[in-house]
Amino acid sequence: MAGGIEIAFEPLSSRARGGDLVVFVGDDLALSGAASEALGRPGAELVARAAASERFKGKSQTALSLPAPAGVEADRLVVIGLGSEKDRAKTDWTTLGGFTAGKVGARSARVLLDWPGFAGNARDVADFTLGARLRSYRFDQYKTKKKDEDETGTALTLLVADPAAAQAAAKDAAGVAEGVILARNLVNEPPNVLYPEEYARRVSELTRLGVEVEILDLARMKELGMGALLAVAQGSAREPRVAILRWNGADDATTPPLALIGKGVVFDSGGISIKSAGGMEDMKGDMGGSAAVVGTLHALASRKAKANVVGAIGIVENMPDGNSYRPSDIVTSLSGQTIEVINTDAEGRLVLADVLWHVQATYKPKAMIDLATLTGAIIVALGQDIAGLFSNDDELSARITAAGEAAGEKVWRMPLIPAFDKAIDSKFADMKNTGGRHGGAATAAAFLKRFVNDVPWAHLDIAGVGMSSTPSEINRSWGAGWGVRLLDRLVRDHYER
Repeated sequence: MAGGIEIAFEPLSSRARGGDLVVFVGDDLALSGAASEALGRPGAELVARAAASERFKGKSQTALSLPAPAGVEADRLVVIGLGSEKDRAKTDWTTLGGFTAGKVGARSARVLLDWPGFAGNARDVADFTLGARLRSYRFDQYKTKKKDEDETGTALTLLVADPAAAQAAAKDAAGVAEGVILARNLVNEPPNVLYPEEYARRVSELTRLGVEVEILDLARMKELGMGALLAVAQGSAREPRVAILRWNGADDATTPPLALIGKGVVFDSGGISIKSAGGMEDMKGDMGGSAAVVGTLHALASRKAKANVVGAIGIVENMPDGNSYRPSDIVTSLSGQTIEVINTDAEGRLVLADVLWHVQATYKPKAMIDLATLTGAIIVALGQDIAGLFSNDDELSARITAAGEAAGEKVWRMPLIPAFDKAIDSKFADMKNTGGRHGGAATAAAFLKRFVNDVPWAHLDIAGVGMSSTPSEINRSWGAGWGVRLLDRLVRDHYER
């Protein structure tokens, strides 16, 4: 196995046979009955002595590694702390899986998933496997020289009370992990590889999972009248694309779909309003919102979600050129509304405007959610650990917030007041594409709101979380694939029948 992770399941009574043996303890350092039986009395005494020597207190997200005790067929014993009884009662299983995989590293291990007062079920175990899979992700295909550990993957055998139930639940979790990993791969790819045509080709591969995919090319977009999106793309040598993905999993095919819309600017130079050179390389990740949509459709199709969901992404490159759109240009969007261009670096909202209008007019969704690395202003407001949420619907907003809490991808609702809408009024057109420096994330959201009519809608500004991600126990990647787990949980909790 080269890289990645393999996960298997066996009963708690199975005995270690080489590799690591992982056991769990609370802050009282008590072993479970199964762990005590596996280690024997000498092993339990060794753990106690080593803990005292290393000042290991069994606190949450701490670990103690030592040579395996005599009589235990393992190379190494890894003791992972879970904290107090209160900590154990609110165990984040996904984080625990990631932490465990991180401590095992590029090795094989048998993980005795049990501890005193253990109350986990098959779904919890599945979340553990999700975290382990996400922690094991690496994006290194462009490295020609690799370390030995880069060529070796992690192999975990989870010892659980009900292996069959855990394995069945973990199958769905594996599909979600694949969706996150797909999103990470898309965000991490360099823009000379993932240009619009290639992105559309990769999206089309989801047809093997039963996703219906339609690709709108340049001619079709011109025919439809997507003047806002096409304005952004006209400075690039690469033609734009719009990809429409449909998963029809509901028993009733006529059930209106949930719509997910993503900004797919595969590279954003800023256009004529060119960005500064420092950090411009990060702009390959300006398609993080679209990656979340694609990854979510992959996850839903992989686990055969009983829901109707349509995904739509606008794929463009924003480049400076003699044919680029300019500040002061006025473009006509698909909706017929005209837009004065103030800043060509406020391009993502132009792309989304046409895609949002196309989706709400064509598919009549019950709700729409767009995701976009839209503004630096949201990073100033919320940092890089939480996304900004703007919405015209309280129920949808509450559902997204709850799903984010449950999935560990948190959002914070931001205001949408009439003053923000007024700020984008133009002297020369129906609106302008930026409301100025102040309240930049909010005026961008107000702009998008003009293209959703009365459809329940939410906008997630993921500029802080979609790329250059904060490292965590389940992610060591520049691109985190943020949004896939939140959206999958949202669909599971509210849109499946």
